[in-house]
Amino acid sequence: MQNQQGQMHQNMHTGNVPPQLNHGGHEVIDLNEVLSAAIGTMNSYMLLRQHVKDPELLDILDRQYKFMQDEYNITVECFKTGQNPSHPTSKYMMNQGNDFIYGMKPTQPKKPWQSISEINDEYISSCMLASCKSSASMKTMAALETSNPVVRRVLADSIPNCIEMGYELSIYQNKHHYYQVPQLAETDMNQYRNAFAPAQGQGMGQPMGQMPTNSMNNNLPH
Repeated sequence: MQNQQGQMHQNMHTGNVPPQLNHGGHEVIDLNEVLSAAIGTMNSYMLLRQHVKDPELLDILDRQYKFMQDEYNITVECFKTGQNPSHPTSKYMMNQGNDFIYGMKPTQPKKPWQSISEINDEYISSCMLASCKSSASMKTMAALETSNPVVRRVLADSIPNCIEMGYELSIYQNKHHYYQVPQLAETDMNQYRNAFAPAQGQGMGQPMGQMPTNSMNNNLPH
């Protein structure tokens, strides 16, 4: 993460903008939504925890909750100060493998509960998965509207973590046949797989052998 400590920006009407106020209007509104949703997710995890029966799901829930809490704290920190948080965004790592079981098997039709006693691990893991998917989308949209470079990078770095958590939960659900994954017939799949070919030739207006200007920036810090 590029160091932005003490960097000043300009408001065309009021002059210098101190780091703690280095936020655009869209950014402020979107960050409030992101942080409120993060609180909602952690509160849901806490409420659901008491109903979990499977030790594996309980382990996933506890690890994800602890990680979310830390990520929430550094997002709040950089949003308040406009500067680098006390530590960089961590990388979430799931504990299980990534093998999906493909195919569908018959299940009972789903319907609304008649009693709270019907809560089960399938429902709990579905709620957790939905929260991770929602968080990934919300943080992506917020990052695209964020002008503060530190907050933007914290949001952007947290998106892969949401994806990893969601993937972990989808694998857990798939293993227990809660989340079934159909496949296309092999001939149909191959038709889609072979529907595209690599691009050929030089870039538009690019002389042979000249490196594009943008490629020189690939190693710059974000």
